[in-house]
Amino acid sequence: MDETMNETARTPPFAPFEWLLSGRYLRARRKEGFISVIAGFSFLGIMLGVATLIIVMAVMNGFRKELLDKILGLNGHLLVQPLESPLTDWKDVAERISQVDGIRLAAPVVDGQALASSAFNAAGVLVRGMRSADLNNLTSIAKNIKQGTMEGFDEGQGVIIGRRLADQLSLHAGDTITLVAPKGAVTPMGTTPRIKPYKVAAVFEIGMSEYDASFVFMPLPESQAYFNRKDDVTAIEVFTTNPDRIDAFRKSVTEAAGRPVFLVDWRQRNSTFFNALQVERNVMFLILTMIVLVAALNIVSGLIMLVKDKGQDIAILRTMGASQGSIMRIFLITGAAIGVVGTLTGFFVGMLICLNIESIRQFLSWMTNTELFSPELYFLSRLPAEIDFGETTAVVIMALTLSFLATLYPSWRAARLDPVDALRYE
Repeated sequence: MDETMNETARTPPFAPFEWLLSGRYLRARRKEGFISVIAGFSFLGIMLGVATLIIVMAVMNGFRKELLDKILGLNGHLLVQPLESPLTDWKDVAERISQVDGIRLAAPVVDGQALASSAFNAAGVLVRGMRSADLNNLTSIAKNIKQGTMEGFDEGQGVIIGRRLADQLSLHAGDTITLVAPKGAVTPMGTTPRIKPYKVAAVFEIGMSEYDASFVFMPLPESQAYFNRKDDVTAIEVFTTNPDRIDAFRKSVTEAAGRPVFLVDWRQRNSTFFNALQVERNVMFLILTMIVLVAALNIVSGLIMLVKDKGQDIAILRTMGASQGSIMRIFLITGAAIGVVGTLTGFFVGMLICLNIESIRQFLSWMTNTELFSPELYFLSRLPAEIDFGETTAVVIMALTLSFLATLYPSWRAARLDPVDALRYE
């Protein structure tokens, strides 16, 4: 008896026979076919849960990154607005701000609303007056000209419009667009609307439908005359080298302005939008985690049924000298194998889909003959996916942890099984 106990005590953890028995329990047999079915569903649940979590998190990250790039590519990271008096000294203020370390561009702008029309249609637009040099430094515009050219933008009477606006008004580069502003010349009969035709010098497409459909860029001197601004501008758009460090630039920009100004950063201008994205992202993570949790609970139920079915086998193993630890490890390996294989398969499936998500979207759209990703609804012209390896690692670790925890109770029950009782009732 002592020799048997010593032999048992010397049994190494995760011995070959433990792996062998775990493998046999995982393979389908007629008697425990139902248990294998439960194991299969557990595997599928964990695989789909992990893959879906990775895909959804990547798409949400892609949305945020793409939208941030589009929004900050066109609008400044910091908006400098005048206080107390109009911004008539905008040239000096912009020059001083541009000298601040970390400031990439300080662009004076004149913003105003107008009605854009052609012989075919009309649409409300936001007219933005900018200097040609500043517009050339906006890579989101300068590098996305689809028709025409930006050469001589300051000299002529031309404007630059978005691709969707051009399509809506049936216009091309070289055509004429008519802009109608509500406040024009002041006459004895009152203020009359200002109606003026402009040549379409170029057409841009940045990929964000809201901007492509509503922005019209005009030379700064012309916009000042068109909107009755005289010698002042609406604001100065400041672009930094790192928008995430915008707080560090506030004090230096205020000091460089040299006059009373009011600063609004990109987070304040888009706080509602990005907060909604963050809330949606967190909620989706919690909801999809439930898929992995349900799959883990399936592992618990499957292992409990397996332990009940293998009661006699456990008793015989115990009488042959197997320790409680060995029995527990056998069922730990059985349950953990489902979780590990399911998690790794889900990881590879999720990564594969993320890397080819736009091609998959186009294929599904072609198959179903429907538009699965409307640019008007989602603001972007393509489905983005940005894989965050930290988040992906956290998803994999979470799935593995849940799978391992799910095996503890059934394995503990198997190890605590009394051999005498098991053999008596068999």
